[in-house]
Amino acid sequence: MARVVVEVMPKPEILDPQGKAISGGLTRLGFSGFGEVRQGKRFELEVEGEATDEVLAQAREAAETLLSNPVIENVVAVRVAEDA
Repeated sequence: MARVVVEVMPKPEILDPQGKAISGGLTRLGFSGFGEVRQGKRFELEVEGEATDEVLAQAREAAETLLSNPVIENVVAVRVAEDA
């Protein structure tokens, strides 16, 4: 079995309140040197058999229609998990 990783991020023009809260938390805890923080989503899809190009294309289609909200989010990666 293989795993496909899908990463989704808010579009750059969309306000990210969770990212702003994380940024403030980092500063309050004494972590410095970090710029803007954006929080996204990561999905891991277990695949029966190999993660072929066809499977990756199907995962991208699923990501664009179900796993993300195309109005406010971009699918930034669809790839085979490194430890698969």
